[in-house]
Amino acid sequence: MFLDDEQRPLYEIKANLFKGLAHPARIRALEILCAAEGGTATVSDLLEQMDIESSHLSQHLRVLRRHQVVTSARRASHVYYSLAHPGISELLDIARIFLNDRTSAGPR
Repeated sequence: MFLDDEQRPLYEIKANLFKGLAHPARIRALEILCAAEGGTATVSDLLEQMDIESSHLSQHLRVLRRHQVVTSARRASHVYYSLAHPGISELLDIARIFLNDRTSAGPR
């Protein structure tokens, strides 16, 4: 995440991670990467499946890289993005299950 993570309590580090995920466009980009063949997609691939301007997507991808959620690699004229850790996919699955369970349980 950031250089001083070793000195910070784990709950603060977790909160910072969730801040990095806290935008619908970032979650959508991660879902696309999870479903992508080989777990990798170009910016063009992401743009085809998202209703977002290229400059906005670039900003969101930069946030995800800064939080070490995705990695990027340039090959020829394309930049390829992938999940930095398979646990990101599991985290999204757990969030989906939690939300489905919460919704099906009815009002509280």
